[in-house]
Amino acid sequence: MMRTVLVVTVFVVLVAAAGIGLTKRLVSTAHEGAPVAPAALTPGAGVTVELSDHPIDLPALAEHLTDVEGHALTLDDSRNKVILLNFWATWCGPCREEIPALAALQSHYRDQLVIVGLSIDERPAEDVRAFAKTLGVNYPVVMAGEDLQKAFGGITSVPSTFVVNREGRVVQRHIGTLDPQHTEHEIRALAGLPTDAKVETVKDTGQVLLANAAYATEIPGVDLKGMTPDQKADALHRLNTERCTCGCGYTLAQCRINDPSCQVSLPIAQKVAGDIRTKAR
Repeated sequence: MMRTVLVVTVFVVLVAAAGIGLTKRLVSTAHEGAPVAPAALTPGAGVTVELSDHPIDLPALAEHLTDVEGHALTLDDSRNKVILLNFWATWCGPCREEIPALAALQSHYRDQLVIVGLSIDERPAEDVRAFAKTLGVNYPVVMAGEDLQKAFGGITSVPSTFVVNREGRVVQRHIGTLDPQHTEHEIRALAGLPTDAKVETVKDTGQVLLANAAYATEIPGVDLKGMTPDQKADALHRLNTERCTCGCGYTLAQCRINDPSCQVSLPIAQKVAGDIRTKAR
């Protein structure tokens, strides 16, 4: 906890310092008419940015939203910018801890970035609006009801952040508190800004975006070895269509990939594989 607070505090101080330097450079080059890219607030060396090799389209429900101020929010207007969709809640301590860093990033990269806070709170929108104001949130906040949460595969923990590229496709999902340095260079890489970070496109079988679990050929805890190609295809099809009953809302494959420790999905998934082996005898 202390380390997280320290990281955020240092990051915000860096924002202020970088902002002063950035202002000076803008003034000195404004007469040249050349656009000036925002300087990095943190070093990119040692940072690795991983992006899914199967980006997915934003859910249709996310295209037209209304923020807690009553303003229409259309993500179509944010194309050509990086978008961070940050699911959070007022009762979530880690959510509150990462907000200063998110606000600093939104301020520094205002021309390249759009952050949207998606509150899963059940309290009134006006309460969430007031709470966000006290935290210095400088980006739109939307009430994320059940339908919107389900559109993103179900939000089982907060904070959860979906990263959208400039083409409007989801390329990464982060569960838990964001690391300010990593997030900054993820933004820079997707915005086409210079970065010393290593950028990799990774084979995504659900570990990045759960919607890509259909590409998985192995499911945690489920023995598919020794099956014929047809049997394995049948097993994977069932695992990617039949739902887990633990309440997560995921398919069996998604639940196993998202939470290999789930003791509800494990026996059900194993039974699916066992049934297919028995059927073939």
